[in-house]
Amino acid sequence: MRTPAALQALIDDGVIDAVLRPLKSGKEASVYVVRAGDEIRCAKVYKDMAQRSFQQRVQYQEGRKVRGSREARAIGKATKYGRKQQETAWKNTEVDALYQLRDAGVRVPEPHGYVHGVLVMELVADAEGSSAPRLGEVALSAAQARDYHRFLVRQILRMLCSGLVHGDLSPYNVLVGADGPVVIDFPQVVSAAGNNAARTMLLRDVNNITAYLGTSAPELLDTWYGEEMWALFEAGELHPDTELTGHFEHDESIPDIDGVRHAINDAREEALIRQQGREAAAEAD
Repeated sequence: MRTPAALQALIDDGVIDAVLRPLKSGKEASVYVVRAGDEIRCAKVYKDMAQRSFQQRVQYQEGRKVRGSREARAIGKATKYGRKQQETAWKNTEVDALYQLRDAGVRVPEPHGYVHGVLVMELVADAEGSSAPRLGEVALSAAQARDYHRFLVRQILRMLCSGLVHGDLSPYNVLVGADGPVVIDFPQVVSAAGNNAARTMLLRDVNNITAYLGTSAPELLDTWYGEEMWALFEAGELHPDTELTGHFEHDESIPDIDGVRHAINDAREEALIRQQGREAAAEAD
């Protein structure tokens, strides 16, 4: 195949030897299968900001550290230089997270370097040596679903113990490798302690995985691992070897803020409809 321009520099520098084929193209990046010596790996080429469709960047960037004060000021002012620095920080986030999570024992693709804005990493393969399918593409027995759920909840726990929340976890960014599930795609990862939406994102991550695997093992739908995990984290009692039960006692005294907001919006809409009705009646008279 014709070598993409973004990967030619890696060939020129000897980081990789050849580009074999495209693997996938998503909202954030395009991934290619490449050869480096005798190893088959993959290379993730991030798309330019103008080409990307991911729109919720501000929420994910809360709590992220910027390397210098000049960069922080420029990002805050949204200058051309600031947008460039913001883009660089966005890409670096995934690279930093991969190394951090690998060291924390989370099953992620092994990173092999970040060169010229391209992330080179392990190509996750299935038992036959082909590119591993996504979890959402695999038919599972109830026993497999329970095993995968147990494993993935443990990975989420280890991420949280490392101070990170995936933020966009779903059956489509978990690969089923020869040795089991592998979590991928971390450009939107957030700080558990530094992002006000971290709890909501963690619960969504757990619920996404539980809802999918619960279609094969319905008893999983009655578990509350996300809530249990976050409560232990907030109390400073969550550790990588913590054994979770999936049970959680909800505090009924906590106000339902979302419910209050919905009620307010419903009242506003009803008032607007009534006002419009009165105006229409007045015009008819």
